Amino acid sequence: ADRRGASRIVIRLVRLDRMSRLVTLGSAVLLGSVAVEGRAQAQTPPVQVPEIVVNAPGSGTLTAATAEQIREIINRNAGSVGFIDSETLKTRYTNNLRDVLKDSPGVLTQERYGQELRVSVRGSGISRAFHTRGVEILQDGMPFNFADGSGDYYQVDPLALRATEIYKGGNGLAYGSSYLGGAINFITPTAYTAVAPHMLRIDGGSFGTWRANAQTSGIWDKADALANLTVSHSDGYRDHARQQYEHFNGNIGYRFSPDVETRFFLGAYRTDQKLPGALTLSDALNNPRMASAAAIAGDQARNVRAERIANRTTFNLGTGRLDVDSWFMHKNLYHPIFQVLDQDGFTYGIAPRYTADWSLAGFRNEMIVGTRFFGGNNNARQFVNIAGGRGAQTLNARQDAYNYEAYIENRFYFLDDVALMTGAKALRNERRYKDFGGLPANPLAKTDSAVYDGFNPKLGLLWTPKPDVQVFADITRSLDTPDFTDLAQTVAATTRFVPLSAQKAWTAEIGSRGRTERVLWDVTLYRSQVRDELLQFTVDPSTPASTFNAGRTIHQGVELGISVELARNLFTSAGDTLKVSQLWNYSDFRFDGDRQYGNNRIAGVPEHVLRTTVTYRHPSGFYIAPSLDWVPTGAFVDYANTLRSPGYTLLGLQTGIDMDNGWLFYVEGRNLTDQRAIADFGTVTDARTANTAVFYPVNGRGIYAGLRYAFDAPRRTSSR
Repeated sequence: ADRRGASRIVIRLVRLDRMSRLVTLGSAVLLGSVAVEGRAQAQTPPVQVPEIVVNAPGSGTLTAATAEQIREIINRNAGSVGFIDSETLKTRYTNNLRDVLKDSPGVLTQERYGQELRVSVRGSGISRAFHTRGVEILQDGMPFNFADGSGDYYQVDPLALRATEIYKGGNGLAYGSSYLGGAINFITPTAYTAVAPHMLRIDGGSFGTWRANAQTSGIWDKADALANLTVSHSDGYRDHARQQYEHFNGNIGYRFSPDVETRFFLGAYRTDQKLPGALTLSDALNNPRMASAAAIAGDQARNVRAERIANRTTFNLGTGRLDVDSWFMHKNLYHPIFQVLDQDGFTYGIAPRYTADWSLAGFRNEMIVGTRFFGGNNNARQFVNIAGGRGAQTLNARQDAYNYEAYIENRFYFLDDVALMTGAKALRNERRYKDFGGLPANPLAKTDSAVYDGFNPKLGLLWTPKPDVQVFADITRSLDTPDFTDLAQTVAATTRFVPLSAQKAWTAEIGSRGRTERVLWDVTLYRSQVRDELLQFTVDPSTPASTFNAGRTIHQGVELGISVELARNLFTSAGDTLKVSQLWNYSDFRFDGDRQYGNNRIAGVPEHVLRTTVTYRHPSGFYIAPSLDWVPTGAFVDYANTLRSPGYTLLGLQTGIDMDNGWLFYVEGRNLTDQRAIADFGTVTDARTANTAVFYPVNGRGIYAGLRYAFDAPRRTSSR
């Protein structure tokens, strides 16, 4: 392997209120590791060792890039982004999206039960106690959210992914995102980009868990196709937490010519999830397997049937490429909770996107221009919950959302290694609500609506002093529109339209990402000045939380991910390695002179989240990786800052072997000490007066194992 010379990278970091000591610590870890490696390389003569090379699958097509191509494109952004190659997750039990995202700096994932979790990027949807808000969820570049911005994570199958892109904050503009949290794009494989033409996988373990996955693909002259099916079942750690999922994802591509290709994406998703409900803090810590009385009495559940068809047609125009995306999704929800929510809706849209790379006055220039229409209609009905069945109807309403968007992003390389990034998005979001009335609980028909207009600019710099080292800084604006969960609130057992303002924020960030021979890092400092932040509080544990606009708030923090290869050739000269990886998310989210809460911390997100993993790998494919998840101090539960969730430390262990003949076997243990802790909770205004049965316990000790066989997979070969 080539040896790189010693190098030092000195980054002057801007002091962000109260964070100087933490920034000093984070940067010292990064710079110290690079400096130590530099001295070691300067003093130690190069050693030639065999290198393990994995032959990459196909070269991709117009409508589907390979993982390496995706990584190269996303790293052109002058801002904080992340990339996950799903092959790095193959030796894990990936039950939900926390298992996909938990090692990503700046992304907080908190599991509740089954595949229900909270994903927050830089405090997006910080107090949302259910579903998603503040992050654009995409699959294959097309929205998986509903048109009002709400959505769920359990329709994304971790075993049907080839890669994941994370665009934090305003960097999501590359896909037209407007949110404070940015965008997360889950990319499925095609016959050209799959790691093997055919694969079979089975997993199983604690709490009655089993799962089977099959993937097959083929290429026939100008056509190709891939199908992926997952069936998953678990009885759940807690009572009344059984889950059953069936996910189908597939795509069919056809190349009309070298410059024109179309691809259809097909999906069908069936979800049956019993809900164990939230507990008091005492019960969550002392009786974590119990379900709430309300969950059992109401046989609370979330049953979903969803179907999706989408298309991307790509034209290579010579001067650039035009992608025309379109999608249609149907979802039926039967959701007995405090009442029975019975909904049926459609989401649809079209999004042309033009990208070009050309010379401007002798300088390199890259541009993205796009527009998007994104609409949805939902029939929302509610009934009295009688042991999980429909009683008297209490609501008959229609929710319509329409979004009109246009955006542009440009990267101008005024130096060979420095790019100026500029961009902007104009948007108009309409929300229309119609309560048809005629019911005892809602006798009168009512019509309400809200319109949100916005303009989000972006300015940034990207410096690439070496091919594998980047430094960036940018400032962006975001605008989060309320969804119907925010606008249609339950007040005194009736549903009412509550007009809310859109959440606005300016975010500045500075950071670096890159790699040397033994060090890989990704570090970002950010600060967001937020106005009218959309925050929630739990009125009653069995009733959806209410949303309000805060005044001025501040989100600031540090996102650090670093991996250091500590040793090589420990037990064999063939190249075994010992690596330590550290994730650290520091989140300082607070009110800014609020009339009621002063400068209190915003409830919902812990100040420090750390994850440490030590991995030993042998060239035979054997590996062992103990891990430690540490939250030193839990988050505040209430905005009055009178109650904190306790911190915790969880120990895990992964081991297995990835053989050269297509077979892979793993065993994974989670929460090996069986610690009782709080995974997540719903926020309240003041814990001294509110009902605080809002806690979800961490799952107890669990052991899982899996086996995968990849037919005709590329073989590892040794080279100098």
